[in-house]
Amino acid sequence: MIKAVFLDLYQTLVHYQPSQEELEAAALKNLGIDVAADALRRPILTANEFIYSQFAKKNLSQRSREELVALYAEYQRIVLKEAGIAADEKIVLRLLGIMQQVKMDLILFDDVLPALDDLKKRGLIIGLISNIEQSMTTALDKLGLSAKLDNVVTSQDAGFTKPNPGIFQYALEKSGVKPADAVYVGDQYRVDIVGAKGAGMQGVLIDRDNYYREKLDCVKIKSLSDLVNCL
Repeated sequence: MIKAVFLDLYQTLVHYQPSQEELEAAALKNLGIDVAADALRRPILTANEFIYSQFAKKNLSQRSREELVALYAEYQRIVLKEAGIAADEKIVLRLLGIMQQVKMDLILFDDVLPALDDLKKRGLIIGLISNIEQSMTTALDKLGLSAKLDNVVTSQDAGFTKPNPGIFQYALEKSGVKPADAVYVGDQYRVDIVGAKGAGMQGVLIDRDNYYREKLDCVKIKSLSDLVNCL
């Protein structure tokens, strides 16, 4: 019997406004490269998968400035390559510089609050598990999420990053829930689903853009409004 639902934050509960693809397209236009924002959506998802896997291997706080520049430059190379854009290293670094200066606001997906309210009505514990190395209290308050969440666990709290089972186990212990009685919802298969399964939890992949087109060994949903049907 499911007693708790834990969720990822970025691209599961929140996204950026303006969207990253819009900002990337504008930056590329400034560099003389015309590309539609929509054409960058899937390349960005591929680059996100890369960057999240790298964060899981080594925390940002453990990396030198040079390592971070190299990591984010590779991120931009992946975006460009996946979009079929041939660009030299000078363009990559200029694009990186522009993107590091942009300002984006975090906003909730439209399905989030109704889904959380539905889960709460069912008497379920609702928690957040995120690979974030800082306090999220202010951001969650601003988003209106603090009152909806029973527990918030970051990699800073747990001392582990997803997909390490330790961060999931920490959240389970904090909530007093057994792994078999909990579900974890996230947008990254290797980081979220594999990690949750490693801790004995059920993983549910939220794939809003149909990025994962191959058959996977987990439940896949397109919207959080579909989540209650999986419990």
